[in-house]
Amino acid sequence: MIYSEIHRLHSDGFSNSAIARKLNISRNRVIKYLKMSPEEFHQFVLSLQSRGKKLDPYHQEIVEWVKKHPDISGAQIYDWLEEKLNFKGVAENTVRNYVNDIRDAYFIPKQTVQRDYGTVLEIPMGQQIQVDCGELRVQTTKEDWKRLYFIGFVLSHSRYKYVEWLDRPFRAADVIHMHENAFRYFGGMSQEIVYDQDRLLAVSENAGDLIMTAEFTRYQQTRKFKVYLCRKSDPESKGKIEQVVKYVKNNFAKNRIFDNLTDWQESCLKWLKRTANYKVHHNTKKRPTEVHALEKQHLQKVHGTYIFENVYVSSITRTIHKDNVIRYKGNRYSVPLGTYRRGASNIAYIQTDEDYLYIRLEQNGSVLAKHLLSNERGLVISDPSHKKRSKTKRDLLIQQTEDMINDQDTVRWLIETLTSHYPRHLVDQLKIVQSVGLKYPAFIVQAVLEMKRLKLTSANDLRDIAISLEIQRQKNSDRVGHLNEKYKDLAAPERKEDIYISLLSGGGRK
Repeated sequence: MIYSEIHRLHSDGFSNSAIARKLNISRNRVIKYLKMSPEEFHQFVLSLQSRGKKLDPYHQEIVEWVKKHPDISGAQIYDWLEEKLNFKGVAENTVRNYVNDIRDAYFIPKQTVQRDYGTVLEIPMGQQIQVDCGELRVQTTKEDWKRLYFIGFVLSHSRYKYVEWLDRPFRAADVIHMHENAFRYFGGMSQEIVYDQDRLLAVSENAGDLIMTAEFTRYQQTRKFKVYLCRKSDPESKGKIEQVVKYVKNNFAKNRIFDNLTDWQESCLKWLKRTANYKVHHNTKKRPTEVHALEKQHLQKVHGTYIFENVYVSSITRTIHKDNVIRYKGNRYSVPLGTYRRGASNIAYIQTDEDYLYIRLEQNGSVLAKHLLSNERGLVISDPSHKKRSKTKRDLLIQQTEDMINDQDTVRWLIETLTSHYPRHLVDQLKIVQSVGLKYPAFIVQAVLEMKRLKLTSANDLRDIAISLEIQRQKNSDRVGHLNEKYKDLAAPERKEDIYISLLSGGGRK
């Protein structure tokens, strides 16, 4: 059934990825089945039925897991086989394929969790502007490609839009200038402005507390608008501007040829007037330009001209790519391995002088990487030290444990024992050792030696031994204190002086 459906969808023009999404199967499986003729697929099915598999002894357990949890993944079943059945004799990919075959045989499609979206209530006039940035590569009149960057603004009530372009990444001063231009274009400013998490505006979001860059903080305090920072890809908070970004890319910029920035920006303003702000909006069923004429009366007036002397011009940002490099003037410059983090903003600040490129994670933070600038293009400029992976939490705990226990043989035995018996929970075991060392420093070595003598293997045993030693110490201390209290009034008998004189002069005791 799946084989036939894959070929049908492929003949209808669906891509491999689209077919995989529609049928809830892997893209590799789609590619594999598309390469098979009907005869080859028939032989493949017969071979599956006839040949034995390593997972066959656990077939019934896997079927029950899939039936009970239709959303379970092959990776989770792989883990359960080891945890529940103590079986780990196959690769994870083998388990995944086996589970896919079971889903086919028992007609159990994998369930995916769908996000529920609620209708967003209309925003009152003059209350909100949404802002977001975009970038794309466009073809030029020189028959090459150039990357352009734009920022979009939209009044949430009227859907009236403004877009401004640059042919280089934004600086904080650029963003502030574009805000001023947008306010002039709209004829005023809203009460609040909604942003995506962006390093040009926000350094971090600390449990809801917004920390903005120094440049933008000064600007926001001057203009006195409220800032709302929403989470990345949150259509219910800033879906209007996300649609604008898509609209700009697919309606204005797509297939357009770039010659120079001035003409490109002028064409965009004409497009805004002709199309983006004039066509009837599919949700409001009104023209944004007509609704804006009413909303404009509710916008706050922007008085005076913002002074930019105090805005830093050095806050150029670059994206940290997944191979831990940033791109600058046609070259790639390395940052330490592990700097890129999946799901994070991965933005770096760069600064240059005559000879060097400086890379920071915070605008005024410490230098993360320093490279000699190159005038060539297409080079990968790497610092050898950046390839060294920093110590993991596990490595740090091992080092701290070794520093805590001075006896090298004893600490080596402890770490090897915990590693052998708790490979997946070594960090937790070492944390217990750390707590024992901090709470019972006088007994940590003795407790490990006693643990070794009794052939125990858990850090919890070490903790119990240390507690027992402490209890024993307290009992002994109480016993000595009791004896001191019992005999505190007794005194040693005193000798007379003539006895000591006789002994010193050589005489015997009489």
